[in-house]
Amino acid sequence: MFKGNKKKVALVMVGLVLVVWVGSAVFAQERGATTSWISDADLWKWTQLQGKRIALNWQGEDSPPAAAVVDLLPEFEKLTGIKVEITRTMLSTLIQKLLLDFTTRTGKIQAFHADPYQTQAPLAGHMADLRKFMQDPSLPPLPLGKEDFTEMNWIGNAYMIDDERVLAIPFGGCQYGLFYRKDVFENPRYKDLFMREMGYDWTPGPQISWAQYYEISKWINEKVREGIITEVEWGTGHQAKMYDSLMCDFSNVLAAFGGDYFKGNPIVGTYGTDLPGHCTLDEPEAIEAAQFYKKLIDIAAPGSTTWDWGGVHDAFAGGRIALAPNWFDFAPWCEDPQTSKVAGKVGYTILPHGPTGSSFNIWGGYGLGINRYASEVEQRASWLFTVWASCPAIQIEGSALGYMPPTRISVFEDPALEEKLPPALIETVRAAEEAYKPENIYLRPKIPQWLEGDTLVYTELSKMLAGRKSPEQAMKDISEQMDKITRWAEIAPAE
Repeated sequence: MFKGNKKKVALVMVGLVLVVWVGSAVFAQERGATTSWISDADLWKWTQLQGKRIALNWQGEDSPPAAAVVDLLPEFEKLTGIKVEITRTMLSTLIQKLLLDFTTRTGKIQAFHADPYQTQAPLAGHMADLRKFMQDPSLPPLPLGKEDFTEMNWIGNAYMIDDERVLAIPFGGCQYGLFYRKDVFENPRYKDLFMREMGYDWTPGPQISWAQYYEISKWINEKVREGIITEVEWGTGHQAKMYDSLMCDFSNVLAAFGGDYFKGNPIVGTYGTDLPGHCTLDEPEAIEAAQFYKKLIDIAAPGSTTWDWGGVHDAFAGGRIALAPNWFDFAPWCEDPQTSKVAGKVGYTILPHGPTGSSFNIWGGYGLGINRYASEVEQRASWLFTVWASCPAIQIEGSALGYMPPTRISVFEDPALEEKLPPALIETVRAAEEAYKPENIYLRPKIPQWLEGDTLVYTELSKMLAGRKSPEQAMKDISEQMDKITRWAEIAPAE
């Protein structure tokens, strides 16, 4: 009898091995372009939650990378058996939802778009430490490791003050730059006329100054009114709505003029700090930047003070403006002939330089975070989604769908990326790569109080743009109030 049972056990074991082998083979055959990189040896790590009926709620900003992931999501769901409901909304709405979920500790939003400034800075304590998943041998690791992410995308997304606790994995390489109408700027008639009247080459890029950018924009306005330039209505448009977008747009000018929100603390924009020091917007460079920005918005398309990044994109894609500082994320939508009137007519570069001689382009990357109040199995499922959604294959396959610019070094260097993209979007990738360089990137403050500080900045800037305050007064008021927000006014050493 013992021998018979032993024989039955052996047969059962063989059967189990066959089931696992056949199942793995089936899944291997079913893997798609975004999952084919997973090795057979690691396949079980991805399929371990099959049949458990897990459904994740991922909430994020309505961004092009998120839209690309929605299109590619069926490959993840088919492989893992995990259903993911993706909700895309405005960033401000997302923050409100997360605040409610974190406050009540319900864990109903298991995974989310983790903005370093809007989410991590004030809410880091509610986010799971991702090291527990990175170090778990039963879960897939990050392909190519954390070293494959560009330095700022990793540091900016992963850490908040604590340089060991990992809060998010880089997802969107959101990087500011300049969109311009090639059909306008490469028009021989316009180009020669500008050269004769103004005396320099008007080609957009870091070789021109912000002062020249103003002149170019104003000149286009004049030629539109004279009926000479007919392709656009205005020279430039900006995301100067009383919102986070206004702070972002202004910050590029601020840095180019040699100003900053805080000075003397090298980690205020990278790892973050709760002791940023005195707000330096009351210094001459910041005031000069504000004066110039007010002057620039005064000649920009009238809708600028009502536009955020989506608004300025709509105006540019609608053919209304010749120049548009904006996030490179929007480039795929500009090149989509079904939604854009300017597809095939757009050039991409980094922003002009200021009196410092440098071009500064604000970084706005964001990551994928996991809710610490979600159940353990939901957190594990969220990690699978995080690894998949941030992997190199997703960034390459999703590039033409809107997942750009990349956050990974290997993707920037992969020839497959250029094979996937039309020339215009390759130009975007290279412009983003240039903007990522340490000498060109600008990092806003990453402090726990930034939600309040950000609101202060764009509120006072809006008063300035409306003529209710002078640039000098607006900058001094921000500086004074920011010192109260950060409590520097209480802890500053006596002079």
